[in-house]
Amino acid sequence: MLITIPDVLSASEVAQARAALDAAEWVDGKVTAGYQAQSVKANLQLPEGHPVAVKLGEVVLGALAQSPLFMSAALPLRVFPPMFNRYAGGGHFGTHVDTAIRANATTGQRIRTDVSATLFLSAPEEYDGGELRVEDTYGVHSVKLPAGHMVLYPATSLHRVDPVTRGARVSSFFWVQSMVRSDADRTLLYDLDTAIQRLAVDVPGNAAGVKLTGVYHNLLRRWAEM
Repeated sequence: MLITIPDVLSASEVAQARAALDAAEWVDGKVTAGYQAQSVKANLQLPEGHPVAVKLGEVVLGALAQSPLFMSAALPLRVFPPMFNRYAGGGHFGTHVDTAIRANATTGQRIRTDVSATLFLSAPEEYDGGELRVEDTYGVHSVKLPAGHMVLYPATSLHRVDPVTRGARVSSFFWVQSMVRSDADRTLLYDLDTAIQRLAVDVPGNAAGVKLTGVYHNLLRRWAEM
């Protein structure tokens, strides 16, 4: 399931984040790449644990905690601390799959990467290229969102970032360990949750809504890992 979550950060929050990131010192993005990804990765990142990354990461996590859409789509158990990258001057990231298990450099806690997330911090008109390309059974999906918007997609997906030929593409990226490991199961639960919410608006008080809510929670009870 590939889903866009609009307005995770407000315009003022994006502006504050960009000011802090523009003043920070970046390092080669290969420092966090796996063996295969190192050969196709050409970008810059803030080091894990960098004060700016920690502060902005807390802002991102706080915003996500207030997003019903994120909660419904990702069903998060653990969220890896948000990281930040920058693509410019031809920077790109070739086709790869995200590392299955990631360890927090500060705490050592490991998470399974079920869901990948990219939160755009540059407006599309600020740069050329830089599209996120995500492959699934239906083909290749191109993603280039307004600043403050975020995309979620299965971490099992082959994906890449096209070369940035003008300007700079700045974003936050991170991973989620979901309570529900299977993307197919998460998709079913998301579709069911969406239908229940729509029914509550269109036909408030309908008894079918109570039964469907019961089905949702019983499926979640069956599939969830804690």
